[in-house]
Amino acid sequence: METVAKKRSRRPFITALIVIFLWFGASGVFGPLFGSLSTVQENDNSAFLPQSAESTQASKIIAQFSADQSQTIPTLILYLGEIDESKVAALNEHLAKLSSKPILGSDIAISKYLIPGQPIFAFASQDKKAILVNLPLTLASTEDLLPNDKPVLPEIIKTLREDSAAYAKANGLTSNVTGIGAILGDLFGAFSGIDSSLLFTTLIVVALILIVVYRSPVLWILPLFSSVIALSTAGGIVYLLAKNNAIDLSGQSQGILSVLVLGAATDYALLLISRYREELHHYASRFDAMKAAYKGVFEPILASGMTVIVSLLVLLLSDLSSNRGLGPVGAIGIAASMITILTLLPALLVAFGRWIFWPRIPRFDDVNSQLEGTWAKIGAGVQKRPRKLWIITSVVLVILAGFSTTLNAKGLSTADSFTKKQDSVIGLELLGQHFPGGAGQPTEIIVNEALVASVSAALMRVEGVASVDPLRVTPVIPGQPLPEIKILNGQVVLNATLSLNPDSIEARDVIPVIRETVHAIDPDILVGGSTAVAFDTDVAADHDNKTIIPIVLLLITLILGLLLRSIISAVLLLSTVVLSYFATLGACQLVFEHIFNFKGADTSFPLFAFIFLVALGIDYNIFLMTRVREESAKIGTRAGVIKGLTVTGGVITSAGIVLAATFGVLGVLPLVFLAELGFAVAFGVLLDTLIVRTILVPALAYDIGGKIWWPSKLQYK
Repeated sequence: METVAKKRSRRPFITALIVIFLWFGASGVFGPLFGSLSTVQENDNSAFLPQSAESTQASKIIAQFSADQSQTIPTLILYLGEIDESKVAALNEHLAKLSSKPILGSDIAISKYLIPGQPIFAFASQDKKAILVNLPLTLASTEDLLPNDKPVLPEIIKTLREDSAAYAKANGLTSNVTGIGAILGDLFGAFSGIDSSLLFTTLIVVALILIVVYRSPVLWILPLFSSVIALSTAGGIVYLLAKNNAIDLSGQSQGILSVLVLGAATDYALLLISRYREELHHYASRFDAMKAAYKGVFEPILASGMTVIVSLLVLLLSDLSSNRGLGPVGAIGIAASMITILTLLPALLVAFGRWIFWPRIPRFDDVNSQLEGTWAKIGAGVQKRPRKLWIITSVVLVILAGFSTTLNAKGLSTADSFTKKQDSVIGLELLGQHFPGGAGQPTEIIVNEALVASVSAALMRVEGVASVDPLRVTPVIPGQPLPEIKILNGQVVLNATLSLNPDSIEARDVIPVIRETVHAIDPDILVGGSTAVAFDTDVAADHDNKTIIPIVLLLITLILGLLLRSIISAVLLLSTVVLSYFATLGACQLVFEHIFNFKGADTSFPLFAFIFLVALGIDYNIFLMTRVREESAKIGTRAGVIKGLTVTGGVITSAGIVLAATFGVLGVLPLVFLAELGFAVAFGVLLDTLIVRTILVPALAYDIGGKIWWPSKLQYK
């Protein structure tokens, strides 16, 4: 009998070891793939638009005019100083040798990524204070990797900047590398920090918070290790799917994946460890304690994760493939977080035993220390004045939410998209002082040959259009006769150069005017180009906001109703989180405008903020109310509310701080959108954790009493 008993006592331990070894094996497969995740990114806005977008349709026809020219990524070099013909001639001699220059970090010549047969030449501005050079890079420069696994485009831009700076210094000039190629190069460079600075900073922040929370020199290692395993697993799966074109991965999505997985996995780990510590006081066997803890946290963790997963997957309805890509990327991350924390972490905890909690080792003494201290006092305060507390809290949130109506989310120009001014942005601003703002990035209009004259005349009457020139058989060289107009299938491409910065909000506002003007002549005319792509992207983002948000609200309500078996509690919880969302947007408006001095927010910002704030914010209410429901069945609703608040207060607050800190780390990347999203989620999560879940929801639930569980039988408790 003793032998049988020993075998049974060893079985959970052996099972734990098997689980740990299986996860080690999985990490050996997915870990290396996660390290290559940045090599399968796609960061070109034009690739994200739906096929129905007018600029997308235009690009298909433009591609027919020349397979090479249609794949051009215009890259501009701007030289400033006192200019004369001799300086232009000398620069042209230098440019003749530029194509043979090797790309930094390789022996591959720049010429490999230049459009064949297109001459590179310099021409002076009318005020004789600037020289402009246009290098037609191929689309392959945005897709290929160098032998050292670095993306080609950023390295070409670095090479051009190094060369132009040396030449400018030697000839009494200054230089900037700008245009679409340089902007994309700087964007790729911004995302390159995801693999290093962002991930490293996030890990350090989470580790420090866990050390403070557990006050243990060893316990923090297990949840952090489990979170890293979850991230490498999710990253490996995403890599395989993106490499095989099953999903779209942008640098933005990769950055969000890292903080989302580390934040969510750590949150789930905090909940599990807290309940496990609690149960260790009630069970002599750590395996029995884990079994009881698992039973208590499995449902809320599963419901929490499924809420976020469902919300993210609704992004598949988005018009923008970048948003659609974030849906499965984020969902895979949350699924990996749930599975890892519900399998690997329990195995690690029981394998190491009670000593892992040293120096505060929980003993088998049937004592619940969570019923004392700060959270017991907060619970007593809610119990004393519930109605007064929820009314005051609601009023404050409503006032803050009122500022959300003034949030400027109409989009950002390229110049305003970086937290620090990049060389490409500075170059664009200087370019507009000496050349038409849209030089090098024209708006492309496809018209029938017979309408070229009338459409050109109409376009010149549009405010913001500086010049209109048809695409020709060969590039126009100053001082040389004009080449023939290129005609294909009876159609011509008109290049409308704007007087505005082509990446500015003002330039985007010109696109609908241009379209209205040309469509009045012929409804079949198509307007494309980089500025049109940006405009169509904003339109698609606005459509996504109006379509996806209501669907997510409905699905979350259904999940809450099923979890809590109550209609009233589901509606109540969702209402508080939505109020918190709008209050967060109000705070964002105040902070973005008056403290960070941002020029506005991206059109996708409200949607992304909603997805993460509502889906993640509801988590803390789920953690609270599932425990309240459990306690209500034993001791009654009002007593259950106070006990649920008291025993979950510390762990939920810790979880909120972790998630807020991880999203706040997005600010280390020099992109306004991610900085804004990081602040919004961090502020909103803290608002949910410290105000909504701590005061508003418990006070409302206590004031309503048992009726909050209607129509379940628990309403009579």
